[in-house]
Amino acid sequence: MTARLRANLPMVAVLVVIAVAAVLVMWDRWRRGATVFGVATLLAGACRLVLTDDQVGLLAVRSRSFDTAALLTVGAVIVVLAASIDPLGSG
Repeated sequence: MTARLRANLPMVAVLVVIAVAAVLVMWDRWRRGATVFGVATLLAGACRLVLTDDQVGLLAVRSRSFDTAALLTVGAVIVVLAASIDPLGSG
């Protein structure tokens, strides 16, 4: 594995989960896609919380506490909103 990929592995993992969310949305599974997108944001927050600045790569934008709080809050809100939306006629 190249040094550049290894340095940005957390960001690559988050992008893979976001790509899965995008595919779900394109297949008209938008509630699942929104949930997976929220999980990707939670994953980014967890990576930012437990990894050092050198290990986290491009996920480090501001201070660790700000990044973690922002990502975990936004991720949780997205997951809760996706779970609370009425399935619109499917039961």
